[in-house]
Amino acid sequence: MHHSRLCSIQIDCNTSDVDEAATFWAGALGFPVDLDHAGSRGNYRQLATPAAEPMVQIQRVDHDSRAHLDIETDDIAAEVARLEKLGATVHKRLERWTVMQAPTGQRFCVVRVQRPFFSQHANRWD
Repeated sequence: MHHSRLCSIQIDCNTSDVDEAATFWAGALGFPVDLDHAGSRGNYRQLATPAAEPMVQIQRVDHDSRAHLDIETDDIAAEVARLEKLGATVHKRLERWTVMQAPTGQRFCVVRVQRPFFSQHANRWD
């Protein structure tokens, strides 16, 4: 048995200025940039979203701009296997997360637990 849930929306920005991108998305979505959050470092800026809502993170990337979802789980291997049974494929395994691709082509990440109250709000998979 393991658990998982939607964790975050990652807004990938092909830009030289991640702060400018974060300022735009903060204004567009109505959530301020949270520079004190551990997720605001280097190429990343975290927006201050309510605890019960998915996180929104702006990240500077070298590929085309796009958005992708992160699914958080207490067992990455089990969640990857579950998603493969649904038709997803592994695109890349990294040290702390796995990049997957949906049957329709969208890429998304499976990550370790990131947010508080995970077990109260996560789906249970037997």
